[in-house]
Amino acid sequence: MKFLRRTEKQSDDHARTGRLLDGLETAYAVRTGDPVDGGPLTDFEEVVLEGAMPLPGDPYPPAGHTYPRKG
Repeated sequence: MKFLRRTEKQSDDHARTGRLLDGLETAYAVRTGDPVDGGPLTDFEEVVLEGAMPLPGDPYPPAGHTYPRKG
């Protein structure tokens, strides 16, 4: 039996990042009761935001790396 494996595309990565950020926004709204400005971010929320959003001008994936395989 053969398994079809394919490499992710940039659109896959953007979709996953969008879901991650939507989940973070929902968790923030539940924690603070305000989806926009309920107070400072927790350390965990800051780490998630920094990890999900590359700095402007930084290539993704970084040089020498490729998108992960799906499957």
